[in-house]
Amino acid sequence: MEQTDKAASVTATWWPGREPGPGPEPGVWRFSAVSHEASVPRTRHAVRDRLLAQGMAGERYQELVDDLLLIVSELVSNAVTHAAVLSPEVVCELAIAPDRVRISVVDGHPYRPKAQENDPARPGGRGLLLVKSVTLQAGGECDVERTEDGGKVIWASLPLPGPGAAGAGPEADPDDDPDY
Repeated sequence: MEQTDKAASVTATWWPGREPGPGPEPGVWRFSAVSHEASVPRTRHAVRDRLLAQGMAGERYQELVDDLLLIVSELVSNAVTHAAVLSPEVVCELAIAPDRVRISVVDGHPYRPKAQENDPARPGGRGLLLVKSVTLQAGGECDVERTEDGGKVIWASLPLPGPGAAGAGPEADPDDDPDY
């Protein structure tokens, strides 16, 4: 019964117009999944639920949460599509710090992908380019690194919105003169 009440309150805080809490609670969470396409929505939902449970609800965090969920979808999808042969499991890690959120996906395949150029004649291959674009637009950074066991970790780190972000109240324009 307690879990149902808690889950209901997390869902309710996501409704637009509700005031967000003081900020997300820091921590690190890992989500392991079988390298199968069904793991993409499952991992995305697990990350979404954790973001909301940690206080990233409301309008202030909506764009950041949307960006993070797109990034998770692309990275896990790439891992299960391209690394499943050598990596029967992928691990998604969510790390919330006081000023940033980092999403990383680890697989056991040694190949380090690079963002492909946008080529309409070529099907697929633009997931990492999309992740890079969304990350840079949000003021974050992303990279691909080798793991100690020869696999790779692909990560994106995005800044948390400041107090003047959407839903935190209107920002004053210094050129606006209320007496004019």
